[in-house]
Amino acid sequence: MEEAQRKRPFTAEGGTKKRAALSAGERALIEESAALSTEGGTLKEESATRQGGGAKKSAARQGGETKKACAAILAAAVLWGVIGLWNRRLMAAGLSPAGIVAVRNFGGMALLAAFFALRDRRVFRVERRHLKYFFGTGVVSVALFTVCYFSCQQLCSLAAASVLLYTAPSFVVLLSAVLWREPVTGKKLLALGLTLAGCACVCGVFSGGLSVTLPGVLLGLGSGFFYALYSIFGRYALAHYPPLTVTVWTFLFAGPASLVLLRPAELAAAFSRPGSWPTALALAALSTALPYVLYTWGLARTEPGRASILASLEPAAAALTGVLAFGEPMDLLTAAGILCVLAGVSVLR
Repeated sequence: MEEAQRKRPFTAEGGTKKRAALSAGERALIEESAALSTEGGTLKEESATRQGGGAKKSAARQGGETKKACAAILAAAVLWGVIGLWNRRLMAAGLSPAGIVAVRNFGGMALLAAFFALRDRRVFRVERRHLKYFFGTGVVSVALFTVCYFSCQQLCSLAAASVLLYTAPSFVVLLSAVLWREPVTGKKLLALGLTLAGCACVCGVFSGGLSVTLPGVLLGLGSGFFYALYSIFGRYALAHYPPLTVTVWTFLFAGPASLVLLRPAELAAAFSRPGSWPTALALAALSTALPYVLYTWGLARTEPGRASILASLEPAAAALTGVLAFGEPMDLLTAAGILCVLAGVSVLR
């Protein structure tokens, strides 16, 4: 009995000590768990901050690429717009518009092929199954739009042929919406309307003397449609190859296809005159090869619809070239058309 009594207080005291120790251990575990939870929350916050910063940097980088793409496309449009500097000299030497197209496309092919044969032959490496895309950009687009455009000029006035050609952005926007679900936004429609109205003013549609025929209108719309297909086929090709490869192969198809427009006797007579060779070289380099490289590079980094609308700066650049280089008069409609085109371009920038 005495022994049992001695054990009771000893056991109670030990239990109290154990409970105190357990309580202290539990508190330590709770504190450690809370610390870990706090640390985990901090890590999550840091991770979220890093992710947010990465997203902002990515968005900024993408915005920078889009601006560069727009600048490249606008530069291409200006280089296409100054083509009159070379065309008028070649026509004065006796070369017809069809002959100029042949010289332009075959000359562009020769320059691009020679340059990259010496600098970077990788652009010539493509798969056979992808040649259909370059047939599309080179023959269906570059060559066929030219045939339709000059045929339209024979059946309609030059102003009608020009404005029908610049229906191309409308076709690009429509086809892009169907093929790739590219959104047709209000801003894009506004830019499209402004540039089309501006092209009409610059081309002289509202100044009178506009003559059209049904076959001519169909051919003019065909020129705009085939012109638009460069952006469509180009996008498919750019999914597999860099812009330089796409441009080179476009002209490897377009150059030979354009020779059907060439008249050898006309060519020989024109190039026997002084200054024709340097002019043809400038045409092939500055208003053919280089702008196509720039446009294709920009097309790889922005939507086809936007790219095509931005390229509508070309007729405005052509009108300014006529005023500055050849002393052509600037009437109110031409000035209004240039302003409309610039407004349309600025909407998309």
